[in-house]
Amino acid sequence: MKNQREMNPSNLRITIILTAIALILAIPLITMQFTNEVNWTLSDFVVMGILLLSTGLAIELVMRNLKTGTSRTILLVIILLALFLIWAELAVGIFGTPFAGS
Repeated sequence: MKNQREMNPSNLRITIILTAIALILAIPLITMQFTNEVNWTLSDFVVMGILLLSTGLAIELVMRNLKTGTSRTILLVIILLALFLIWAELAVGIFGTPFAGS
């Protein structure tokens, strides 16, 4: 019988994902206490939390279903590329969509 404190690798990865999201969102929260250059609203934190969580869960889905291979690497790169493009669009509006407020 397994010890109750032992976690299977999938649950451990989800715990790591949630911890990483909390740490990433803590950066602007802490920075806002020391400078006026960062000014996030609650909606900014919610949108970024959803973006990070969906990216983390998509990566977890790929990691669980594809054990090795080129297709796994390609899917992970596509997921990360989508994260960075959406993040850049929301931050500065590189594509000029209405989501960036332009």
